[in-house]
Amino acid sequence: MGNLALTYSHQGLWKEAEKLEVQVLEIRKRVLGAEHPDTLTSMSNLALTYSDQGLWKEAEKLEVQVLEIRKSVLGAEHPDTLTSMSNLALTYSDQGLWKEAEKLGVQVLEIGKSVLGAEHPDTLTIMSNLALTYSDQGLWKEAEKLEVQVLELRKRVLRVEHPDTLISMSNLASICSYQGLWKEAEKLGVQILETRKRVLGAEHPVTLMSMDILAVTYHDLSRRDEAIEMMKNVVNLRMKVIGADHPHTLASVKCLNHWTRTAAASPDHRPATETDEASSAETKGLERQMEGLMTSQREPKKAMKNRGWIRRLKRILVP
Repeated sequence: MGNLALTYSHQGLWKEAEKLEVQVLEIRKRVLGAEHPDTLTSMSNLALTYSDQGLWKEAEKLEVQVLEIRKSVLGAEHPDTLTSMSNLALTYSDQGLWKEAEKLGVQVLEIGKSVLGAEHPDTLTIMSNLALTYSDQGLWKEAEKLEVQVLELRKRVLRVEHPDTLISMSNLASICSYQGLWKEAEKLGVQILETRKRVLGAEHPVTLMSMDILAVTYHDLSRRDEAIEMMKNVVNLRMKVIGADHPHTLASVKCLNHWTRTAAASPDHRPATETDEASSAETKGLERQMEGLMTSQREPKKAMKNRGWIRRLKRILVP
């Protein structure tokens, strides 16, 4: 049952995954007890599924419980405890609690380097998460410095098309875009989208996220017809795949409506104004939150293995 939930999550079927994970958690609490490692695994996975759906308060509540128990039972430096710390930091960031996210992110990175090593895949994920927390606060240079390090190491340690390497490329593309380096952002964005279409499929939620971000980059480059057409495609596919009420869909609809109104009022496609830039920044802010939604990685119970969606350190494959 737990592994079927994992399969649903891989496919972006979060409601189906949630339903199964709730059942697994209830059974494990009753049979194994609230502090059993397998129960904590189920609780952590359910928290990530809540986060996938933008239910951050529900995710935070579970993640805090898991972290407190793991610290008590396993110790502050156990890899599973680091997982909980990293995921909780991201949930803070998703809610705009960036100082709390940064404090926890710095702490878990220091421990990860000491315990796992600077080039361990999980340490690199933690470092990437901290870079995005800096990005959330507008600390672009700090974010860029960390993300470039992560990307170079992932290219060397993993491979160019590894999911985690694509994560770093996507994050770096966003950071470039926020700094006005749109050509660099476009180059990375096109490469990421083509790879994810091939590997995940054209309608996978992560592929749609990449398409959304590339559309924003096109708009930044004043290629507005292309941007609007791509965003229309994103909206239609998101309504079909994840539903009209999902935060990702709502963000895309809001962006598309603004672009359409702007284009109608300015048929000559005038240069971007401060109003356009503000809207783009708002859209990117929503996209940063969206990056945090589809970010889970799972690993087999006794062997670290990154699942590699976007940002979150990992989930655990249940037995």
